This record gives sequence, C-alpha cells and structure tokens, in this order.
Amino acid sequence: MPHLALVATGGTIAGLGSDTRYTASQLGADALLAAQPALGALATWQLHQPYSLDSRDLTPEHWLRLASLLRTLLDDPAIDGIIVTHGTDTLEETALALDLLLPTGKPVVLTAAMRPANSPQADGPTNLLQAAQVACSTDTWGRGVLVVAHGRIIAGRHCRKCHTSALDALRPSVGAAPGHVDNGGPHFLEPASGECPAPIPAIPAHLPRVDILYGQTGMPGDLVTACVAGGTRGLVLALTGNGSVPHSLRPALREAQAAGVVVVRGSRIPNGGVWTDHNEDDAANGFIATGSYTPQQARVLLMLALAAGIPPAGMFHA
Repeated sequence: MPHLALVATGGTIAGLGSDTRYTASQLGADALLAAQPALGALATWQLHQPYSLDSRDLTPEHWLRLASLLRTLLDDPAIDGIIVTHGTDTLEETALALDLLLPTGKPVVLTAAMRPANSPQADGPTNLLQAAQVACSTDTWGRGVLVVAHGRIIAGRHCRKCHTSALDALRPSVGAAPGHVDNGGPHFLEPASGECPAPIPAIPAHLPRVDILYGQTGMPGDLVTACVAGGTRGLVLALTGNGSVPHSLRPALREAQAAGVVVVRGSRIPNGGVWTDHNEDDAANGFIATGSYTPQQARVLLMLALAAGIPPAGMFHA
C-alpha cells in the first residue's frame, strides 16, 4: 500500500458554514482524512499541518515554509507522494512557486474545494480522493507539481482560477488538461517527459518585494513612483490589450529601471498571453513579456528569479 503525506494548509476545503458565508480553515488534516473513508483503503497516511489559513491571507514566506517541509518529505524514502490541501484564491500562485522549488520525481498534488466541508455540495472529499488516486499512480512520477480538482489533472504552472464560485473554477490555461480522473482512476493523455531539476536550485531565505500594477484608463505614473519608494525590486504591469504601455507611465518606468527595478509587461486580458516584441520593442525598452503567465504568476516568477540571482527573462519562456 502506498504511503502518502497529507499536508493541510487551510482553505475552503477545511471550512464550515453556508455556501455563501463560511469561515475557511476550521478543520485539521485528521478531519479531512476522516471525511473520505475511501482514503484509508487507498494508502497509509502521514499528516502535517504547517499552518491553517484562508489562502487570501498567505504571504510569499508561506510558500518558502511549505516548500521546505515538502522537500523534507520528498527526501524521506518512506513517502511515495504528497497531497497538499489549499484554498483556491491563491492556489495558482502556490502551485507555480512549488513547481519551481521542488524536484520533479515523486508526485506532489494540490487540491482544494469551492464549497465548505459541511455543504450539501461539498466537493472537498471527492477532490481529495481523486488527488490521492493521482498521487498513487506510477504515471504521475516526473510530471512536476499537479493540481487535481473536479476530475481534472492540471499542470501546476498552468492552473488558473477562472470563476469566482463555480465548482469547476480551477482550469488549465494552456490547451486541455493533461489528464482526468474518473471511477477507473487517473488517466493521462501523454506519458511523463521525465525528471528534470527545479529551476530554483535552493529555497531562498526570503523573497524580494514585487508589485503588480493594474492597467486603467488615465493610469498615472506616480503609481510606479510609489512602488519604487516602497522598496519594490520588480514591477509586473497588468496592462490593457496586448500589454500596451501607456505614455503616461514611460518616464516613471525609465526612472524605476535606472534604479534597478525589473519591469515585466503583461495584460489584464485573461486569454492570449503577452509575447516578446509583440506590440512593444521589449529589448529596446528593457521590458520582459509575461508569455502565457498571468500577472500574478509572473510576480511569482520574478520574485523567485530575483531571490535566486537568475536572469529573470529566462523564466518567462513557457
């Protein structure tokens, strides 16, 4: 029987209340396990609760703390895979951070819920069971961090929360999901590409400040100036259209770059991405394009690159 670690961090999956008004993070890892009896027949379990928070309240330091625990568990030869329960609000950021910080061998599967644990529509127990089925599958090895929810298997770096309340709010941003889970267990569309090292070789001691500025009509340049004065090391611009930089920002951006601030150009539009030299001469202006990443995920990439001393532009190729 496989031996899995359940690492509970809070979120709606551990919440109690009504579907529209509930308090997240009320149940511990033991209660989550007990709510789905089939889990006991699937694996033996080791339980961990590093913190219990609504994911809206997480900080980048929580990513580092969680990654350190998961690395320790992955190094344990008795552990075959790890399930992490998490809130949906910032799951896509945590999933990407972990994908960059953890080795790619043993399965690390994040799951969550859109309804509290005592809801008639509670989706947490099924999502947790399906996540465990994925973690137990030998086909899961070497795929990096995965997210399992509503029957979908999603690559961690391509997971997006696409709806505020729908049960299937977590969806892939790039093409189809690489797999799904049904009564027969997990099914992947393609074999794993093989184990590769995490882009960030060591977990940083801390992460630098990086801010996101949301594009808007009449956007003033003093927003940039305020971020620089506050100590930001990087700016991610969630701009209009194809990442169009308004002229009102350009003088302040040049001053920020002269002070060593890295500028990443993205869009507030949810689909399509922003690509190098599309709509802007990125090389001439010293900008980095987000590619397929959302502004919030671009922030994660930039923070980790700056902390690790890695040239940031190389992190945005996906």
